[in-house]
Amino acid sequence: MSEPEKPETRGAQMRRKLEQEIVTGTLPPGTRLDEVTLATRFGVSRTPVREAIRQLASAGLVELRPRRGAVVTATGLKDLIEMFEVMAELEGLCGRLAARRMSEAERRNLAAIHDALAGDLQAADPDSYYDRNEAFHEAIYAGSHNAFLAEQTRALRNRLAPYRRLQLRRLHRLQESFTEHEAILQAIDAQDGETAGQLMTQHVTVQQGSFADFVSTLPSDVLREAG
Repeated sequence: MSEPEKPETRGAQMRRKLEQEIVTGTLPPGTRLDEVTLATRFGVSRTPVREAIRQLASAGLVELRPRRGAVVTATGLKDLIEMFEVMAELEGLCGRLAARRMSEAERRNLAAIHDALAGDLQAADPDSYYDRNEAFHEAIYAGSHNAFLAEQTRALRNRLAPYRRLQLRRLHRLQESFTEHEAILQAIDAQDGETAGQLMTQHVTVQQGSFADFVSTLPSDVLREAG
């Protein structure tokens, strides 16, 4: 069975909102994130504000500067493409190993998560779908039975989380993602490692048209050219 959902904290809601505002250009590069202002805006203490800023910094969305505090950064398009390329290969390796190594109980858990995703798809709820989508991928990482690989894949996935969350808001992407999951699940059930790996790679690869469509939706001032 999939794990029960945990209620989202105010701090997590604030971080998610700030992520969206940064990647969509509402908070453009160079904007200073003032702790007092943010605490007042979201009705929280400065402690969750500091934690949210720390998480945004770890995701590369803000830079912590001496005497200026947290400042919104611009992401290089080249950097973004390179990270998605590596992410695709890591996910592919997880899928390939999971197809060979997952236990029957782990396969049932993955199928249960996929079934639950159908409800999020029907409700057209990208935020809920994203959270359960994370659980789907986490189950595959765990099913690879390679702790180091799972750790590295999870770290990069977290780094790209704001952009992956935004991807799901593209027209028809929820249905596309669900269909891709269905094929991945079938390959894992069939213990077809090569197919599972290929499908997982294609699921996030920058060579798919969906990624180009996604990049085209980002405001020009959010991305910087690589130097």
